[in-house]
Amino acid sequence: MNKVILMGRLTRDPEVRYTQTNNTLVASFSLAVNRRFVRPGEERQADFINIVAWSKLGEFCSKYFKKGQQVGVIGRIQTRTWDDDQGQKHYITEVVAEEAYFADSKRDGEANASFENTFGSMPTGGVGSEFETTSSDDLPF
Repeated sequence: MNKVILMGRLTRDPEVRYTQTNNTLVASFSLAVNRRFVRPGEERQADFINIVAWSKLGEFCSKYFKKGQQVGVIGRIQTRTWDDDQGQKHYITEVVAEEAYFADSKRDGEANASFENTFGSMPTGGVGSEFETTSSDDLPF
């Protein structure tokens, strides 16, 4: 299983480009995701994770996500390699977004659902798959 759930702040506005073959929109951005624990006497550290969102989800991210905003992303890890013009091989690991959500409250003070509620019920305010939530009483184990 390849499933990633992240919540972090955008380090820059999403960058949009289109594929050459079929003109599909691709939005790229990076999330600063705080590490869970802080060693005594040290500052909190963050990991900077590259995110790629395609088509409608990419359009949503490019339109509504801005630098500094806290967002939630659900997706899968992907690794790619390519050779540059000098023949040098490059490697990249990124998250291909399947769902994206706002994780900050709205600026007008109206509370938006938090990404932390993902495990109880799916948050609103994003784009992605629709899930049906079930109570633990309905599970067969």
